[in-house]
Amino acid sequence: MTKPDRIPLFPLEVVLLPSTPLPLHIFEPRYKIMIRRCIEEHVEFGMVLASDRNLASTGCTAEVTRTIREYPDGRMDVLAEGRSVFRLTKLLQEREYHEGQVEYLTDTVEPCDAEQEAQLIAIFGQCHVLLFGHWWSEAEGRAGETIAYRMAARLPMDLLEKQALLEMRAEPARRAFLYAWLGKLLPVLLGKQRARQRAGGNGYRLN
Repeated sequence: MTKPDRIPLFPLEVVLLPSTPLPLHIFEPRYKIMIRRCIEEHVEFGMVLASDRNLASTGCTAEVTRTIREYPDGRMDVLAEGRSVFRLTKLLQEREYHEGQVEYLTDTVEPCDAEQEAQLIAIFGQCHVLLFGHWWSEAEGRAGETIAYRMAARLPMDLLEKQALLEMRAEPARRAFLYAWLGKLLPVLLGKQRARQRAGGNGYRLN
């Protein structure tokens, strides 16, 4: 099915990545109208990073996969999921909400290295245990083409770092970017763990 080149836009201080979930609380009147339309007409909307009154030129479409709760005043809690990366070519303001003329971006076809993937999963797993106290449950059987996106969605990356990842058009490049980023994060997490252990042994506790 051909994707529409004109889509509703949801500018937000968030970077949505393909194949990753995003819970949303919809309360503004214009976005209540927009999301209602997306649900009823099965239309994807575009998430674009908005900061300092600027819009990023690259975003990701989102599909509403579940309506979690509807309120009497029309507010909604919904779960969306990232779908396709796009470039915003023109901002349109002809409805209550923003729309955009977009072109969809595809990855360059580059083979992924199995050893690189194994190394990435290993270091990500170490960081995941230190951050959340358990191994990454998706590591088994769900590597594949979007592993970098799914990992990044779990990490404390800042918005500009996630935006940079979104704009990369090859999975090997995204994996290399993440591997380098995790290589800097892991020593920090290990240092915090050692400090907590020392504090606990001395009768002090760190916040």
